[in-house]
Amino acid sequence: MQKNIAIVMGGYSSEAEISLKSGDVVYNSLDTNKYQLYKVYILKDKWFLFYKNQEYLINKDDFSVTIGEEKLIFDCIFNAIHGDPGENGVLIAYFDLLGIKHTSAPFYQMALTFNKKDTLSVVKEYGIKTATSFYLHQRDKVNTNTIVQKVGLPCFVKPNNAGSSFGISKVYKEENLFKAIEKAHKEDSEILIESFLDGTEVSVGVIQYKGDTKVLPMTEIVSENDFFDYEAKYEGKSQEITPARISENEKEKVEKVAKEVYEILNMKGFSRSEFILVNGEPYFLEINTVPGMTEESLLPQQAKEAKISLSDLFDNAIQMALN
Repeated sequence: MQKNIAIVMGGYSSEAEISLKSGDVVYNSLDTNKYQLYKVYILKDKWFLFYKNQEYLINKDDFSVTIGEEKLIFDCIFNAIHGDPGENGVLIAYFDLLGIKHTSAPFYQMALTFNKKDTLSVVKEYGIKTATSFYLHQRDKVNTNTIVQKVGLPCFVKPNNAGSSFGISKVYKEENLFKAIEKAHKEDSEILIESFLDGTEVSVGVIQYKGDTKVLPMTEIVSENDFFDYEAKYEGKSQEITPARISENEKEKVEKVAKEVYEILNMKGFSRSEFILVNGEPYFLEINTVPGMTEESLLPQQAKEAKISLSDLFDNAIQMALN
């Protein structure tokens, strides 16, 4: 008997448009002989299922939907929402409360990893190398001299709880810090200011695949812009080279640390971690728990290099959740 699978997409953040693209790719990749697939849109003004060119509102009491006289219950949720509320644990806690199976990690892991500062605090306790950072809340008084003394210049100013490079700036001069901080605060009340690491940027997917933790071939990021910003990520202003052009020794080090981070954080399901290689040593930047799922996105590129099709990648996530 076919399982009813809801592919949830959209969300409340600046990443909603990217999520819709990811959700469509998941929907079009899965085997319709195996699953009954439904697109569910989680938007600020309404939650609804789009089926046969009609909208059906979701009953938030139990995440069901009524089509005619039939009440539809979902066997599993495929989470394709980047940012709030899909990647920060909010929606996952709701599904956990309802006892609905889903493709993401438990809500606490989602909430923790969405918070860059807290994630770095955890992994540093295990000896994972990271950039020097300075945390700033919107209510805090800004002392640019204190910031520069700690992290140096250039530095990166980024929202603490956001993705897809929204709100990030690279700052070369102390007098430009205020403008960068204001830009980051448009995305989040908390920001993180990090020292610049001069090295090779690599992104590596770590997933659960057929019952095991699997590290995918990593991607080297070569941005045409000053850093891997939104334009570089989504508008073709970068080279994404899979597998990365790094030595075997560097590759082994990144794979080891990426797997350690995944396990330290008690992750499940999908993840994609970012590292900078400085003098052959990997420095951990952040982890994404709902990475992009379009064919051009990094994780699908890496899966393809590992001879895993999109259909197999997404099917495995559902089977792992169901089992």
